[in-house]
Amino acid sequence: MELHNTSTPADVIANGRTALGIELGSTRIKACLIGLDGDVLAEDSHAWENQFVDGMWSYSLDAVWKGLRECVASLVADAERRHGVRPATFGALGVSAMMHGYLAFGGDGELLVPFRTWRNTTTRQAAAELTALFGHNLPLRWSIAHLYQAVLDEEPHVADVRYITTLAGYVHWRLTGRQVLGVGDASGMFPIHLETREYDRTMLGQFDELVARRGLHLRVAELLPEVLLAGEEAGHLTPEGAQLLDPAGSLQAGVPLCPPEGDAGTGMVATNAVSPRTGNVSVGTSIFAMIVLERALSHVHPEVDMVTTPVGAPVAMVHCNNGASELGSWAGVFGEFAAALGHPTDPDNVFGALLRAALDSEPDGGGLLAYNYLSGEPITGLAEGRPLLVRTPDSRLTLGNFVRTQVYSAFSALALGMRILADEGVSIDSLSAHGGIFRTAGVAQRLLAAAVGAPVTIARSASEGGPWGMALLAAYLREAGGRDLSTYLETVVFAGSAEDVVEPVPADVAGFTAFLGRYVDGLPIERAAVESVGGTL
Repeated sequence: MELHNTSTPADVIANGRTALGIELGSTRIKACLIGLDGDVLAEDSHAWENQFVDGMWSYSLDAVWKGLRECVASLVADAERRHGVRPATFGALGVSAMMHGYLAFGGDGELLVPFRTWRNTTTRQAAAELTALFGHNLPLRWSIAHLYQAVLDEEPHVADVRYITTLAGYVHWRLTGRQVLGVGDASGMFPIHLETREYDRTMLGQFDELVARRGLHLRVAELLPEVLLAGEEAGHLTPEGAQLLDPAGSLQAGVPLCPPEGDAGTGMVATNAVSPRTGNVSVGTSIFAMIVLERALSHVHPEVDMVTTPVGAPVAMVHCNNGASELGSWAGVFGEFAAALGHPTDPDNVFGALLRAALDSEPDGGGLLAYNYLSGEPITGLAEGRPLLVRTPDSRLTLGNFVRTQVYSAFSALALGMRILADEGVSIDSLSAHGGIFRTAGVAQRLLAAAVGAPVTIARSASEGGPWGMALLAAYLREAGGRDLSTYLETVVFAGSAEDVVEPVPADVAGFTAFLGRYVDGLPIERAAVESVGGTL
């Protein structure tokens, strides 16, 4: 693709014909600067970690802003290194973040309780009651489940709540002064009506009546962000917002912002999976699949969330709390071992060597069994997790079998949810994947194809992932030109783009099926570990 209306990247940056996407993920805050046609001009990231605060997984708001400032500063420096010019403005800007969770604010904008992330599974009673009330699956992670659980637990802060939002919505609010949210992220706060593309009014009323019986006169519609669709303007960067991102004062105010979105929405955009019968799988700290539906599902399934694309189309989301983190921990151990032998190596090299070893293994992992549960896993009914490796005396413990088992473990809960969609008759023409685990070509992609029983596509842009998808949504704000999002992606961004497609290998499919049988049969072992081994040793 040629750069848009200018001859060099330096001209594009200097003239502000760019879009900046920022995504606050579970382990990294990432930024990606693109031309308005999607070409990457600069990128960088900042590592951060969640904390366990008062029994809840959380990030401090100070860490949010420290990380954002460092990430933006690094991106600006990367642009200057690559192109000799420091961006002082952008054509458009967008913020995305991990979906769901609970950020509750009082009337003066003060945070009432520490941020409760998607990772918390303390909302079981609330989610069950709301699912029964709405006739709509209400996952543990959703913001309204967190609010209602606080009501059930009689938390004192509930009476003072004046606004609740997601992490992306919070950052956008501080940057622009506007309390808005993209429909995809909003659909993980409260159910969206698929015709109006707004919060479901009937369910809003049901919730208000429910909490009124407990003596609380909440009007939940007044607490939620305004819902916007991709392509709609969501405010401009204020001088105060510019100062938050760049205390040095080089960044100019006035940049238009697109609606803030969740990481699920940016994953759909980054993999060109926003049309019916398409889908994508995102693998990181968590793992989830997003399948764009032709019609609503016939039944409510607790394993499947109903959310939307960034333009409000219905999506079946299979979300698993535990993704590639346990495999990453093992890669760290093997890296330490290599260093102890006098051969220190880059973590990416260690990860790549391990994944390639998985191809030199038995299709079922040699009889090994693993659970990657660092936290609870709702799909299999676990409120907490304990990572485990289990084997019988006659299993074959080799490096390849061990790594294949760890990868299978990362995909197993997802596979259980995907089988529900298959039983519903959901058809998938194209399933794309993205995440760091796919940087090693042909390994995780092949094993995922076996787990879901469908071809898996990796776009050459897959490693850029969420922040690139958010930058595309920001560019779409400027470049839509009357085109719908799908047409924009097809004709401007992905036209002629290279892809690698892997079909399921029959031996791998049979091997994964055997592993999944052990996985399901062995779940009592995981439950016993949770009951027997305390969370703090």
